[in-house]
Amino acid sequence: MSATKLNADGILLLEQPFARVPYENYRKVFRATQRNIERELGNVQTVSNDLLKRSKSREVNLEDAAKSIDGMIGRVENLKRKLSELQDTAGKPTLDVTRERLQHLTAVEALQTTGSLDFSRWADTRLDRWLVDWALRAGREKTARKLAQDKNMETLVDIDLFTDIRRIEVALSRHSCTEALAWCSENKTALRKIKSTLEFELRLQEYIELARAQKKQEAMAYSQKHLASWQETHLPQIMQVSMLLAVEPSTKCGRYRRLYDNSRWANLIQAFRLAIYNLNSLPTEPLLNLALYSGLASLKLPSCCNDSRNADCPVCDPSINILAEEVPYSHHANSTIVCRISGKIMDEDNMPMAFPNGNVYSREALEDMAAKHSGMVTCPLTGNQCQFSELKKVFIS
Repeated sequence: MSATKLNADGILLLEQPFARVPYENYRKVFRATQRNIERELGNVQTVSNDLLKRSKSREVNLEDAAKSIDGMIGRVENLKRKLSELQDTAGKPTLDVTRERLQHLTAVEALQTTGSLDFSRWADTRLDRWLVDWALRAGREKTARKLAQDKNMETLVDIDLFTDIRRIEVALSRHSCTEALAWCSENKTALRKIKSTLEFELRLQEYIELARAQKKQEAMAYSQKHLASWQETHLPQIMQVSMLLAVEPSTKCGRYRRLYDNSRWANLIQAFRLAIYNLNSLPTEPLLNLALYSGLASLKLPSCCNDSRNADCPVCDPSINILAEEVPYSHHANSTIVCRISGKIMDEDNMPMAFPNGNVYSREALEDMAAKHSGMVTCPLTGNQCQFSELKKVFIS
């Protein structure tokens, strides 16, 4: 197959999550660092201002001042230790991952054609990354880890992220919002920017569970503490769930029965998954599926959807035909006919030749076959044999 010029921009279209995930991880490290600095240095600044004020009024005691200064030194040393631990355990590893991923993406820009050995290696690594992504989304974490280890590409895949996703989803499936709410707290600013209501939905569900257990006092206290702040934007929903305190879980009333329905937990899992994918620029479909969709869309024809399946057509392959059902037909302004034997285009210089059974191949391929077998040619699909002279010319219109 002849090499074609490499379209680096097209290749990088699906790679945004590849660079975005470590970036988001480092943002979390940065925010944690910022919080520690503001808290510790804020206390140091407060004590320092107090000492300065007391010294001006000559009310300061030297022994108390020395203790205050020792306390400030202790806070600064504690801050230094925390920041050092944070950098060693999360900051530096995240930066190393970011560097390796950017180097992996930059390597594509130096390649010229798709036929080069370096591009084949890069494409193989990309396929392995997509397989790990698919396995992680399907809940096959052991398979994903094994593949990543065998290919020595742990830094190029997001196993830790999907492990966290899986952990929180399992907790939700067990009717616990604790882990999901902790995640919302860590990402409160980012969720606010995308206008996510995930935290409200989780709080609402915890209130519903208190109502289900007939813990009315706890439910009212919970509403005052966690739902009151959402009244400006979600007052109708809050008023509706408030009525659950007067409605039994066995109610036949549709609007309240839906609130008590356990299917809400499945909806929460979907909402959480959508939110975390959104924050990390992850597509809702596996990257492997998206790549297959694009390839199938360029090949799919109306003939692929009838009973006459082509054994050599990826769209007709039973293993991936279910994906092909979701993509549109391809649009070709100029059709081409390719020989199944040689892979060459059939045109006026390499005319199609038809067997008596109707199967068509290129003249060049059949002439070469006849020269090697004393004028006999064999249909690769059916095994039928005949003399080259029995073939009929097919004219392209």
